[in-house]
Amino acid sequence: MFKKILYPTDFSDVAYKVLDFIVQLKTAGTKEVLLLHVIDQRDVYNMEQHTARWTDISQVRKAWDREISGAMDSIADELTEAGLKVTQLVVCGIPFDSILQAEDEEDVSLTVIGSHGKSNIEEMLLGSVSEKVIRKSQKPVIVIKR
Repeated sequence: MFKKILYPTDFSDVAYKVLDFIVQLKTAGTKEVLLLHVIDQRDVYNMEQHTARWTDISQVRKAWDREISGAMDSIADELTEAGLKVTQLVVCGIPFDSILQAEDEEDVSLTVIGSHGKSNIEEMLLGSVSEKVIRKSQKPVIVIKR
């Protein structure tokens, strides 16, 4: 039923909780997972604008890329060990737009997303990225609560 799942992650605690649910969805016919991390282009812009005078941006980006790559590989290894085919994708953009674009372009059956990301503002019922994905998605979305 859900052959290909989109798993967007920001490496938050809630995003890691999603892993257990994805592995369980293997019994519902899941064969493949598209593991997506979106580097928020607004964060990149702010970093470049506010630290360029004091820091070598290329070194910061290399460190950032190594950290992301390590986290993605770790998640991919866990999903692969569970018997799922994993494709990794890292893009720079606006998170909810990039998630919806990947959902469409990769023809996924389902998106599984955490309810809150790194901001994790307690007063909010749902994170802003999750909320926008739910509202605008053309495919089913499962939201995993924190």
